[in-house]
Amino acid sequence: MKSGIKTVLLVLTLAISGIGCHALAATASGKPPVDAKSAAAPASAEKLNAPVIAKKSAGDKVSINTANADELARVMNGVGLKKAQAIVSYREEYGPFKAIDDLRQVPGMGGALVERNLSNLML
Repeated sequence: MKSGIKTVLLVLTLAISGIGCHALAATASGKPPVDAKSAAAPASAEKLNAPVIAKKSAGDKVSINTANADELARVMNGVGLKKAQAIVSYREEYGPFKAIDDLRQVPGMGGALVERNLSNLML
């Protein structure tokens, strides 16, 4: 009975972590487990003829003095189009930023959000 409870807990843990039962079954059959991300990944956007949306990348940097709202939202972690537009509006009203830390003056931009994005921003 105890092994049954352990199995249920293992399956629940795997399901919550996103691995799923297929990895458990593959391991039990002696096959190497399948990577959860690749197993759960849908067909590629090319195969579905769906538009490809640019994702945020750690290597991207954007100028807070020249970027438009779309560029800011794409590169900044935790910043959507609304906050990005607030940055652009603030810049248009008060002029270019003199330091990246000046983003804290923009309504909705807290210190933690600015700190989180320092590596993605430049003047």
